Amino acid sequence: TRVVYKVQEEQPPNTLIGSLASDYGFPDVGHLYKLEVGAPYLRVDGKTGDIYTTETSIDRESLRECQHLLPGKPCFLEFEVSITDLILNSSPRLLEGQIEVLDINDNTPNFASPVLTLSIPENTNIGTLFPIPLAMDRDSGANGVASYELTAGPEAQELFGLQVAEDQDEKQPQLIVMGNLDREQWDSYDLTIKVQDGGNPPRASSALLRITILDMNDNAPKFEKALYEAELSENSPVGHSVLQVKANDSDQGANAEIDYSFHQASDMVRRLLRLDRTTGLITVQGPIDREDVSILKFSVMAKDKGANPKSARTQVVVTIKDMNDNEPSIEIRGIGLVTHQDGMANISEDVPVETAVALVQVSDRDEGENAVVTCVVAGDVPFQLRQASETGSDSKKKYFLQTTTPLDYESVKEYTIEIVAVDSGNPPLSSTNSLKVQVVDVNDNAPVFSQSFTEVAFPENNEPDDLVMEVSASDADSGSNAKLVYSLVTDPSSKGSFTIDPDSGEIRVKAVLDREQRERYEFLVVAADKGSPSLKGTASVAINVMDRNDNDPKFMLSGYNFSVMENMPPLSPVGMVTVIDADKGENARIQLSVEQDNGDFVIQNGTGTILSSISFDREQQSTYTFRLKAVDGGDPPRSAYVGVTINVLDENDNAPFITSPSNATYKHILPHTNPGQQVSKVKAEDIDSGVNAELTYSITGGNPFELFQISPHSGDITLEKEILRKHHGLHRLVVRVNDKGKPSRHGTALVHFYVNETLANRTLLDTLVGHSLDTPLDIDIAGDPEYERSKQRSNILFGVIAGIVAVTLVIVLVVLVRYCRQREAKSGYQAGKKETKDLYAPKQASKSGKSKSKVKKSKSPKPPKPTEDEEETGLQKSLKFNLMNDSVSDSPRIHLPLNYPPGSPDLGRHYRSNSPLPSIQLQPQSPSASKKHQVVQDLPATNTFVGTGDNNSTGSEQYSDYSYRPNPQKYTNKQVGELILRPAAAPPLHRGAIWTEVWE
Repeated sequence: TRVVYKVQEEQPPNTLIGSLASDYGFPDVGHLYKLEVGAPYLRVDGKTGDIYTTETSIDRESLRECQHLLPGKPCFLEFEVSITDLILNSSPRLLEGQIEVLDINDNTPNFASPVLTLSIPENTNIGTLFPIPLAMDRDSGANGVASYELTAGPEAQELFGLQVAEDQDEKQPQLIVMGNLDREQWDSYDLTIKVQDGGNPPRASSALLRITILDMNDNAPKFEKALYEAELSENSPVGHSVLQVKANDSDQGANAEIDYSFHQASDMVRRLLRLDRTTGLITVQGPIDREDVSILKFSVMAKDKGANPKSARTQVVVTIKDMNDNEPSIEIRGIGLVTHQDGMANISEDVPVETAVALVQVSDRDEGENAVVTCVVAGDVPFQLRQASETGSDSKKKYFLQTTTPLDYESVKEYTIEIVAVDSGNPPLSSTNSLKVQVVDVNDNAPVFSQSFTEVAFPENNEPDDLVMEVSASDADSGSNAKLVYSLVTDPSSKGSFTIDPDSGEIRVKAVLDREQRERYEFLVVAADKGSPSLKGTASVAINVMDRNDNDPKFMLSGYNFSVMENMPPLSPVGMVTVIDADKGENARIQLSVEQDNGDFVIQNGTGTILSSISFDREQQSTYTFRLKAVDGGDPPRSAYVGVTINVLDENDNAPFITSPSNATYKHILPHTNPGQQVSKVKAEDIDSGVNAELTYSITGGNPFELFQISPHSGDITLEKEILRKHHGLHRLVVRVNDKGKPSRHGTALVHFYVNETLANRTLLDTLVGHSLDTPLDIDIAGDPEYERSKQRSNILFGVIAGIVAVTLVIVLVVLVRYCRQREAKSGYQAGKKETKDLYAPKQASKSGKSKSKVKKSKSPKPPKPTEDEEETGLQKSLKFNLMNDSVSDSPRIHLPLNYPPGSPDLGRHYRSNSPLPSIQLQPQSPSASKKHQVVQDLPATNTFVGTGDNNSTGSEQYSDYSYRPNPQKYTNKQVGELILRPAAAPPLHRGAIWTEVWE
C-alpha cells in the first residue's frame, strides 16, 4: 500500500502529519515502527506509527526534489518506515510513503529589475502590443503570479494600457498602445506596473516602467520559428553548438541588423549557455549536468539596430540528454531491530532463515537505461537480496539483505558482505559497498577436538596392545552437555586393529603391523556429549607404519633414451629419470650421480632431472652415453645402475650455402637455344639434417620475361620460352635457396646468363657482370634495355634506307645499261648480235684439257679446299680495291690484285686477257661527289668479292674472318656510278653477294 499524506510547508515542530495505525490500519500493539528515510524533516512514534514534523522546517522552495519542478507539478517528500513484529520476531516490513508539501504564500513576486525599459517607435499603430518583462514568484499554483496592474500619469493615461495574456502556463503582461505617439511632443513616459500573487493574503511588488519613444522603424524582426527545441547531451564540451535561432528583418541598413539576447532567462541558463548576439548561435559555456537540471527553458529576443529599434521574441526549450556518467549509489542501513554502527550489524546465530539484517537502497541519478540498476551480493556468503518494495522504479530500488542459511557462531563469527550494483549504460558503471555482520553466540556447541586431524608414526613388528596415541576433545558448554564419551569409527579393512578407551581417549594397537602390507591406517574418533539431544564431534587419526631398509632402489626403466635439441644453453634439462624405493624415510632417500662422464652432465637429486653443462652441437657430436647410479640412505646403503643415451636432434641453425655457380660467373646462351633445355644448375648444401637440410629453389628476381624456370627440388634452370631479339644481353637471376626448417633459413645466388651469338667482347661482359654485382637485387637485369627504343628507331631508319636503296638500284640499272652500250660501241660489237652473249661467257677448254666437266647453268665450279697455310696466306692477301684518280679524266679507277689465294680462280688474270678494255673504269654521270654508297649484287658464293670504300679487308667467306655489319650511310645525292666485274669467260653468275662502290 502506498501511503500519501499532505502537509503545508513551514509547519511548526511536532505537527502531526498522519498516523499509520489509524489511517491505514497497521497494527498499534506488539509492533515497532522505525523511520528509515525522511530525517531530519520527520519523526515517527515507535508504537503508534504517528508521523510528526521536527525542528527542521519543511520549506517547499528549499527541498532539492522540488527546486526544478515544472509549473503545476506537485512537490513530494518521500519517507520509509519499517514495521517489526516483536512477538514473532520476524523480518521487518518496509512501508514507503510520500508527503505532498503544499505551497503557502511565503514569497513575494518580484520583477527582475526595479526599472523596466520599453522602446516604442513614434509611428506605432494603435492597438500594437509590446511584451513587458515577467515577474517571478517562487511560490506555485494560486500563490504564484496572479495579476498585473498599470498605473500611468495624466500625460500617459490615454496613450497606454495593459493587457495580460496566457502564454504557456504563464501570465504575460503586454503594453497596448491606445493613442498616437509623437516623439517631438513627448520622448519618454514613466509608468508604474504592479504584480500581485493569488495568495491569501496576497503579496505584491511594483517596478518603474519607462517607455522611450523612438524614431520611425517600419518593420520588426521576425523569428523563423515561434518555438525552438533541441537536445543537448550532458557533459558536452565548452563551445559545443546547441542550436541557432534566426530572425529576419525586412528593413535595410541598421534597421535590418539584428542583435540577439536572452530574455527572462534564469541564472542557470546564463551560466550554462552562451548566445552569440550577432549570429544567434547558442553554445555551451558551462558544465552540463542532467542531474542538476534536466530542461532549460528561456526566451531569446531579437532587436534591430534602428534608431527606434523593434524586437521580437521566441521560446527556446533545451532538453538535457542523459549520459551514463553516474555510478549507482548503494546505501546500507539498519532495518527494524537490527541496528548498524560503524558499518557493522550484530545478529544472533539462532535467527531463522530469511531474517533481514539490513535495508539496501540502490539508486542511479541517470535516467532511462542508464539508470536501470542490477544489484547482487558478491562472494560465497549465506546472505542474499530480496526486493523490499514493489513500488520502486528502475533507478531506485530497495532490497532486504537477509540470511539464506542458519548462522553458526562456532563456524564463522563474522561475515563481510560486499554488494555490487551495475547499471545498464554503455559502457556500464558499477559501484560496491560492504557491511560487516557479527554473529552473536548461543549455547549450541558440540564437542571439539584439540586437533581435527592427528597423524602419528608407529614402527612395524610391534607388540599387541602397545599404546599408539591419546586424543582429547573439549566442549564449550557446561554440565552434562560437556561430559564426553570416545569411540572409534573404522573401515572394514582395519576393523579390530585398534581400540580406544571411552573415558581417557587412549588408542592401542591389537595386531602386529607390517608396513610392506599396509603403510597407513585412517579412522575417525568420535566424542559425544551427554546432552539431550547429544551433540558429537569427530577427529581424524592417521597412523603411518615406520619402515626398515630392506629394499634396493629401482629405476622405472631398464635404460633411458632422451632426445634434445642442439644449441640448448648450458644447465638446460635434457631428461628426467624416476627411481623408487619401497622403503621410507632415510631408507628411501636416494642420491643420484653420473658415472662415465667428462663433466658434460649433472643430475638434480631432488627431481631426477639431468642437466647439460655444455651446449649441444649436432654437427660436432650427435650422441652421448653414460650411466647413472642411485644410492639410498639406509645403513648399509643399497644401490642400483641404469644406462642413459642422449640423442641430439637437429635444429635449423645453418642456412643453405651456394656451392655453384659463383655470383661473378656467367653462362653463355645462344639465341637459337630451344625452350625446355637446361641451361644451368644451382647447387647448394645445408649441414643440418632432416627437413632442415631439405632445400627448395626459387627465382625471386631478374626474370621479368619469365624466360627461365628453376626446379624447386633439383635447382635445374631451364629455358622456358623462345629467345627473342629483346632477350639478347645479360640476364641476372636472383635465386633463393630455402630449407624446410621452422623458421626457414635461406641463401641467395646470382646466376648470370649472356644471350648472344658470340662472346667477342669479354671485357664488356665482365664489366656488365661487375655492374650487376653492384646493382640492388630488386632491380631486374634482363636482356637489352634499349631494345624497344632502338627497335623503333631502327624501323624508321630501315624504312628510309630501303627507299634510298630502291632509288639507287633504279639509277644503277639505268647507268649500267648505258655503260654497256657505250662499251659495245667502242669494241666494235653491235647491239643485238649473238656474239655479245659470249663476251661475258668463259672460253671453252680444249678437248685435250685436264678439265672435261661441263659447267651447268645452275651451278658454279667448286673451288678446291685450301690447306691451312693457303688459308693463312689467303687471309693475309685479301682482295683490295684501290681507288685511283685519273689525271686526265679525274675518274676513279679500280685495280684488281694480281695475287690471289691458292686454289681460287684466277679471275683477275682472266679478266685482263679477255676483257675488251685495258682496264675497268667507273664513269660517273656527274661531277665527283664526296660520299660513297654500297649496293649488293649477286655473284657465285665461291667467287664472292667484298669491297668497301673504307679500305676494309674483303674476301670470300672461307678466306675472311670479317662479317657483314649492316650499317649503311645516309644517301645525300642520287647521282651515282657503278662498277661491273664480269669476265668474258667467267662461269655463269650464281647467287652470292658483291659490294659495289657508288660515288655521288
